[in-house]
Amino acid sequence: MTDPGLLGRFGEAAAAEYLRGKGYRILGQNYHTRRGEIDLIASGGRYLVFAEVKLRKNDSFAQAREFVTPAKQRRLIAAAESWLQRHPTSLQPRFDVLEIYAPEGTDTAHPLIRHWENAFGAD
Repeated sequence: MTDPGLLGRFGEAAAAEYLRGKGYRILGQNYHTRRGEIDLIASGGRYLVFAEVKLRKNDSFAQAREFVTPAKQRRLIAAAESWLQRHPTSLQPRFDVLEIYAPEGTDTAHPLIRHWENAFGAD
């Protein structure tokens, strides 16, 4: 059985590398508050991206992004509000989801990554 912490770090590292490849700058990782956690915080263009990373072996049960429930979205929004209070910015906040599919777990050399920009809003 694979250590869930190791899998999480693998997924977040793959997502961070993917975002860097798209020209984003990683500003934070695993940002914790008592209100929630943000996997990755990145800037790119005019956006400040708060990204949730979801890693799965495959999408046979459900797509990874489907696990970002309304309750999870509320926790992400609350954590983002906390981050923004400490780090004022003129960038437009956005919530993205990165799905990582790694059939061989951490042994997957090239995981499939799907990037869902503006996956949900902070209405």
